[in-house]
Amino acid sequence: MGQKISPTSLRVGITKDWKSKWFSIRSYKDFLKEDLALRKLLATRLKNMSVDRITIERSPDVLSIVIATARPGLIIGRSGAGVEELKKQIQRLVKFGSAGSEKGGAAAKSASQRPEQTGRKTAIRLDIQEFKSPESSATIMAESMAEQIEKRTMYRRLLKQTLAKIMASPNVLGAKVTLSGRLDGKEIARVEHLEEGSLPLQTLRADIDFARATAFTTYGTVGIKVWIYKGMRF
Repeated sequence: MGQKISPTSLRVGITKDWKSKWFSIRSYKDFLKEDLALRKLLATRLKNMSVDRITIERSPDVLSIVIATARPGLIIGRSGAGVEELKKQIQRLVKFGSAGSEKGGAAAKSASQRPEQTGRKTAIRLDIQEFKSPESSATIMAESMAEQIEKRTMYRRLLKQTLAKIMASPNVLGAKVTLSGRLDGKEIARVEHLEEGSLPLQTLRADIDFARATAFTTYGTVGIKVWIYKGMRF
């Protein structure tokens, strides 16, 4: 089972924490929809900025978003201009709902009538944290591979270089990298993978970082998966 299921979902509550930390009895569906819209916005806005993790926390009056990135300067911008612009975009989405200017304005109506937010204005708090070891982040490495494949880098060289970078990180004990699709534009799609070290997927106490990414090329999409094993957690 550990070979098939996502290593992250299998370990939530054991070695992995939730990416969204909030609870609501009456407005759960609205907040969930808003979370998905926020993550979609941030994924587009922060593409290729080496973001490892985005955590969303909510209190009655504050929406807190924690962004862990290896390149905080790119997000913050000169004199904090990047953060302020990002805050405005998030505030606009929270105020008008994920549907924005769609006909009917159902999302905007539901957002304005939430019991928890009636008569209150939600404050946006952005916390940009530096992630100091990008080579040990499956998300960052997967997105980096996708970017290089889109630039037509040879896949065999990319597999070897990526695995070497990951294994060079001092806290990494094992890793596996997989590419699938029409690699190098070949007519027949196939799967290629490379692994090194230990990777105990069936051990729930094993701290395994996992991420997926997709590279969009002229000859189709290429799927990318990265597993990184960082030892046991108790």
